[in-house]
Amino acid sequence: MGKLEGRVAIITGAAQGIGAAYAKALAGEGANVVLSDIQDAGDVAKEIEDTYQGAETLALKTDVSDEVQVNDMVAQTVAKFGKLDILISNAAMFASITHKPFEEISVDEWDKLMAVNVKGLWLCAKAAAPEMRKNGYGKIVNIASGTLFKGNPNILHYVTSKGAVLAMTRSMSRELGNDNICVNTLAPGLTMSEGVMGSEGFMEGRDINLASRALKRYQTPDDLTGAMLFLVSADSDFMTGQCMVVDGGSVNN
Repeated sequence: MGKLEGRVAIITGAAQGIGAAYAKALAGEGANVVLSDIQDAGDVAKEIEDTYQGAETLALKTDVSDEVQVNDMVAQTVAKFGKLDILISNAAMFASITHKPFEEISVDEWDKLMAVNVKGLWLCAKAAAPEMRKNGYGKIVNIASGTLFKGNPNILHYVTSKGAVLAMTRSMSRELGNDNICVNTLAPGLTMSEGVMGSEGFMEGRDINLASRALKRYQTPDDLTGAMLFLVSADSDFMTGQCMVVDGGSVNN
């Protein structure tokens, strides 16, 4: 029996890359998974059901910056599976942004990124918490980034958004503690996902990032699944308001 047998999890940004790796790992531990993304996550959902015997999935197209769509995501999850135990807020604008000095970031670009990377996490937690509260248990994992500890240049809006994620987690954990809902942050380093490998800007900086690490290799999505599973399982039931950095030791240097 897996660690998450009988649990129901929503993963946002699950159509590819790190989010897809999270969804597969959750299913591998027995969870039923809802793959939510602005893109079609149907192929990943089918792969999970074909790979893991008994796994049930639900693929939903959701813009996490839209409250109506987020509320519908949670409602459809509960309608299919009867409850919600785990929320992994992974959806974010990252690989699509271009590197530039902060004076050159337009107000429109700033607002669009914040709508997804900050407001989106708040909306997802706002919709999920009442369902978790009904069962007196829940795990919320907000995905941040190691960049918030390093102050990476030329992506100020992104770094700022991930700093907000950590602050949000700390405050949210205080509000939800009495409901036995744990809220933690997972902060990946630069990960060789499909989006990153298709981004000229991030690929140009990958060797600089590699040089900053204690472990001298590129990070892959599978490097993050162990920490994620810890944060959503009973192993971390007395841990909340914390941030786990998984980046090969980059922020330690």
